[in-house]
Amino acid sequence: MTDKPAITHTPIHDLLARRWSGRAYDAHKRVSRGQLLALLEAARWAPSCFGDQPWRYLVWDRYRDPVTWQKAFECLGVWNQNWVKNAPLLMLATSDSVFQKNAKPNRWGQYDTGASSENICLQATALGLMAHQMGGFDVDKTRKTFNIPDAYTPMAMIAVGYQTAPDILNDELKQQELAARERHPLGERFFEGAWKVPIDEK
Repeated sequence: MTDKPAITHTPIHDLLARRWSGRAYDAHKRVSRGQLLALLEAARWAPSCFGDQPWRYLVWDRYRDPVTWQKAFECLGVWNQNWVKNAPLLMLATSDSVFQKNAKPNRWGQYDTGASSENICLQATALGLMAHQMGGFDVDKTRKTFNIPDAYTPMAMIAVGYQTAPDILNDELKQQELAARERHPLGERFFEGAWKVPIDEK
């Protein structure tokens, strides 16, 4: 297995350091119903503006319903299909564009849905699973195939399953799987006091 913890300058929680978006999934190991419900429960308890919980998720389990899983798979871009074909579980995160409480526009819905999806990824890591979020899918096709209302914006597909050796991947994907993880320095993305003033790390 590939272990790629984040190399941080300051210690962070092990769960955060171990979360990463791998692509080598074991096609023969299913995600149990209990594990799936734990992922969704983690998502359910994400923070949201006014507690409105704007996220809605579609779930496709290849072991329980291979027909609809295949329909979701066919909404993905070809690049993602190359490795998602081995993932037993697919999800779609969608975001409500209006508040349920007053029908006014909710400009924070997508932000809150992202928090909910990150909870899924962290819970997956805690369960010994791997979750990988993807923007590479046909939004219009997905909306039409699964009758998603116009008020909900499809945000990301999420593949979930057990990690396996990267040898199952083609050469290009295997190279990405084994490459070192990288992030920009703190001061390039985090400012203090004014725009573009790097955070003081001392």
